[in-house]
Amino acid sequence: IFIPPPHINIIQRAHIPKWFQIRSADRGSIDDKEFDIPQVDTPPTLESILNEPEDEEEPFILEDTCLLNTENIDAHSCETSSLASSDSGDRTHLKRKTVELSTTVHGSVLRHSILKGISAQIVSAAVNLNQALRLCLGSTATGAEYGAVSALSINHDCTRLLCGFAKGHITMWDLANGKLLRTITDAHPPGTAILHVKFTDDPTLAVCNDSGGSVFELAFRRLMGMRTCESRCLFSGSKGEVCNVEPLLTAPDLKDHPITQYSLLAMASLTKILVIGLKPSLKVWMTFPYGKTDPTSVPQLAWQFVPVQKVVNPVLAFCRGDTVHFLLVKKDETGTIHVIKQRQLQLNCDIISLNWINSRTLVVMDSGEKLRVVDRPSQEELESLDVAEVQLVYNSSHFKSLATGGNVSQALALVGEKACYQSVCSYTGQMVLLGTKSAHILTLRNWRERVDCLLKQERFVEALSLAWSFHEGTAKAVLGLFGDPAKRKGVVADKMIEILFQYVERSVKKCPEHGKIQIMEQHFQDMVPVMVDYCLQLQRTDLLFNQLYTRLVENCVARGVFLESLEPYIVSERLGCVTAPVMRDLLTHLQDNNMMDSVENCLIHLDITSLDIQQVVQMCWDNQLYDAMIYVFNRGMNDYITPMEVVMGNKLLVYISCSLAGRAYPLGDIPEDLVSQVKNQVFEFLIRLHSAEAGQEEELYPYIRTLVHFDTPEFLNVLALTLEDFKNDKQALEYQQRIVDILLKVMVENSDFTPSQVGCLFTFLARQLAKPDNTLFVNRKLFDQVLEFLCSPDDDTRHTERQQVLLELLQVGGVIQFDEGRLLGLAEKAEFYQICEFLYEQNHLYDKILDCYLRDPLRKEEIFNYIHNLLSMPGYSSEEKHCVWEKALLHIAELVTLDPAKSADLVAMHFPEEVRPIITRLQDDHLVFQFLRCLLDQREGPHPQPLLRLSPDLHELHIGLLCRFTPRQLTDFLKASQDYRLEEAVQITEQYQVHEATSYLLEKKGDSHGAFQVLLKVCVSPPVLKELTMKVLNSMSSFIPLPAIIQRILQDPVYGKGKLAEIQGLILGMLETFNYEQTLLETTTSLLNHDLHWSLSHLRAAVSRGLHPRQDHCNICLQQYRRRQDSPDDIIIFSCGHLYHCQCLQRKGSGHAEPRLLQVWSCYKCISSQRGRGGDRVTTETGRGRSTSLAQVSQ
Repeated sequence: IFIPPPHINIIQRAHIPKWFQIRSADRGSIDDKEFDIPQVDTPPTLESILNEPEDEEEPFILEDTCLLNTENIDAHSCETSSLASSDSGDRTHLKRKTVELSTTVHGSVLRHSILKGISAQIVSAAVNLNQALRLCLGSTATGAEYGAVSALSINHDCTRLLCGFAKGHITMWDLANGKLLRTITDAHPPGTAILHVKFTDDPTLAVCNDSGGSVFELAFRRLMGMRTCESRCLFSGSKGEVCNVEPLLTAPDLKDHPITQYSLLAMASLTKILVIGLKPSLKVWMTFPYGKTDPTSVPQLAWQFVPVQKVVNPVLAFCRGDTVHFLLVKKDETGTIHVIKQRQLQLNCDIISLNWINSRTLVVMDSGEKLRVVDRPSQEELESLDVAEVQLVYNSSHFKSLATGGNVSQALALVGEKACYQSVCSYTGQMVLLGTKSAHILTLRNWRERVDCLLKQERFVEALSLAWSFHEGTAKAVLGLFGDPAKRKGVVADKMIEILFQYVERSVKKCPEHGKIQIMEQHFQDMVPVMVDYCLQLQRTDLLFNQLYTRLVENCVARGVFLESLEPYIVSERLGCVTAPVMRDLLTHLQDNNMMDSVENCLIHLDITSLDIQQVVQMCWDNQLYDAMIYVFNRGMNDYITPMEVVMGNKLLVYISCSLAGRAYPLGDIPEDLVSQVKNQVFEFLIRLHSAEAGQEEELYPYIRTLVHFDTPEFLNVLALTLEDFKNDKQALEYQQRIVDILLKVMVENSDFTPSQVGCLFTFLARQLAKPDNTLFVNRKLFDQVLEFLCSPDDDTRHTERQQVLLELLQVGGVIQFDEGRLLGLAEKAEFYQICEFLYEQNHLYDKILDCYLRDPLRKEEIFNYIHNLLSMPGYSSEEKHCVWEKALLHIAELVTLDPAKSADLVAMHFPEEVRPIITRLQDDHLVFQFLRCLLDQREGPHPQPLLRLSPDLHELHIGLLCRFTPRQLTDFLKASQDYRLEEAVQITEQYQVHEATSYLLEKKGDSHGAFQVLLKVCVSPPVLKELTMKVLNSMSSFIPLPAIIQRILQDPVYGKGKLAEIQGLILGMLETFNYEQTLLETTTSLLNHDLHWSLSHLRAAVSRGLHPRQDHCNICLQQYRRRQDSPDDIIIFSCGHLYHCQCLQRKGSGHAEPRLLQVWSCYKCISSQRGRGGDRVTTETGRGRSTSLAQVSQ
């Protein structure tokens, strides 16, 4: 019902739904995890809520609150224009722009019906039998006296109507006869408009909310034949303005719900949400502050009974801004009421209207007048609909109370800019919108309507997708599907088949008849896979092949696209059986288009009974489709031998492995009753003496010979797997022994095989023989033959390969097959040093391993790591370590020659006491030099130091070697080292005439004159001497005054005779330095003076600035300073804003005298608060702070 002032038109329809009634069919199940939230503790009292400050910004926080950002997905849309609305106040903030009607994969959820204008409704009501004009309440006189109708409410049985007016009046009407029952003028303060008036479940109880922000309870009584109304204030607007109220209304089938007895009421103020109970006594159950929100956002409230864990309880949805919160109210077994915060819903829009359309679905409207249908359990946006063309009526004039003079707060008027409470309502799956010229009704579509809506737009793919979601039970906002799941699926499946037929007919008829073939192919590629997919999902292959394919085969392009689209479904085994005609057409089409890979992929996944064996075998032979051929022979004819006669390479090895393991190739398993038979057939095939078409030149055992030649390791791996799989099969073991004997005969007696291939065979045999459950037998003499073959000293080819093969053979257990002494001798002759190392390590002869490393040119560098690891790691005896230690010391010269740096590291760690003997062993001076340099050079790091600290004589030995080999590095060494003797070092450098090092040592000794004399001997040339003199004089200028330097120069006999040209450059440089330093000093002084002046001027301005007191009374005596007459009216104001009388501060001891100052004051209040926080340790300096420095005295 919508109200144009001043009349109230009531139109009765044939079936009037009761307001806010909840249909049981709309109650779906909700995920229980959604409600796994901690419960709220004891709620506050009403007095505590009313006394809370309105600037509270502390948010209401609960654990495990999860947010969901929903995105607006515009899949398909049509444009609608947006028109301006009237009666909406200043609405310049609303941007009227062209937006799209968006639908998602859920289709069109809402059906939009537009009624004509209010006057046209009255006319049409006389014609339309489904609508009849019942009443016209009020008159123009009533409108002139009361103002416009601003709020309406009908009770649950539709017998009473409450009307609120812009000038504050409230009237009650009898809807049976149109009689005015009550006119209420004193229910709330005069001069305020009625924003909301609403019945509760109790027909004698209602609530109203006025533009002053107050909420009142209206209790209707009838005493002595008189109708009365008693008003009680529930919330005063002076404590915070309420702009929305919503009582909990219960459907008839929920009248016995335990919550209904409390008559709950939700109120939304500008700062918080309140849930109160009106019965049996007034009680606050819940408060929830919004936190920081946009002041223009409109608070919204909406109740709904929602089933949770098979129990129906009320849920309050509320928001202000873009976040919708949910509160669940329930009563536990003990009778305790709990209000529980649920998972919130985050939307990227400013919400101006919030309504439940059923227990699972919300409809919100944003400030751009776009409706969004949201599924609450999944928080998924189902549809977005632009309703700007409605020209929605806003309640701005009532929130501003223009009819009573506009006496409302600025905050409430700001909220009213977007208030449309009385223009949007929902009931029983319908939403009604009031526009300036028409009314619009939005109704939930049933599932057939949603599908048909897409079909009318020829959006068949979306229609099938939506129908499949109904079939699987994943659709949202479902209406019209009842009964058990099987029946529902059957109904939806019939609808999908109908859509498929329409889709095929439409696609065939609208196929482009002319143009490029690619366009026609693309046309059918967009359609056929969809059709095939849904037929397979519905398990209707009969429909696919017998009816749809028959219709498509008329078009050759459609036929080809259809056949090619079957491949992915066959490969994924979603389609296992194809009818014979379709199969024949499929193979012919793929072969004609040279798509043989696709043919093979399809054949190995299809049921063999649907194939034409003769056609398939011939095609496989002609095109070498070995996988498909194996599949047909195995599955169709149980023949596992014929494929092996024609297939070679890796494919044959894999096929043999699968056949011996009981697995079918290329996929699946061999039938259990054929596993043993297939295994025996494969073994018999392998050990055949000759092939079926053997010639006279064919060698024995051609199949084994060919496989070994092709890939020896892989063939032996296959054989090893069979040994593991058939340990208990006696017949299989006999076959395996036979194959091993054949391998030995073929490979050992034939020179065509490489050492690696022979080694692979004997490595395989050694592994098998080393197993405790081994059943193979191999003649030991064959191992000796292999050993001689691998260790042949006359054969230098493939030396590394032969050594590696023999090493692998020994590591897998083959060492027990050889005589160890003979093996070691052959290895040494063949220079197989890794083999020698392996044998020495088994016998714990670790010292001999050093010889192996030194003699092996490929592994010499590894000897240092080996020695270090053996001497450092546990697990070796002291005797073994000592043998290695002595052996390493014996070969130290070879180690230093190999790598001096690593040798030095090894000596520093394991031979620190053997440095002198080692130097003695190193007979070459250059070797000694390299060794000592690695020991004594500084190592990089945060604290550079030598690797090992040595005695001074060794340092002096190194100095002498440096003089001989690298004299340029001597000075750096002398500067870094401190462990040499100066006298001996000077003698050594003088002996080798390294003058720079000698000069450094003399200067370090304290003989600067001697050092200078040495340098002068070096710098005998005039240019060098002149350059050196200039460096000395320039260095002096930083420490000695310039006049003293000039005087010293002039006193020199050389320059005293007037030859100043040589030092002209020096003197000019000194003068330039003087000028530069003088300029630098003047500039620095100027900058310091400028900074000091700037600081003092700003400090003076801050001190002289006027101060504004917070209050007009003294903060000590609390008397206004103007009214104090018993003393001079002297006051002191601090920069913190506190004001005091001088005498009050003096009595409190907050003023004291200091030198050069008459009086220094401190703010008593600030000092007290600091002492309260910091204890007695607050000092006088801290107390003064900036308040002292910026105090002002006024008289």
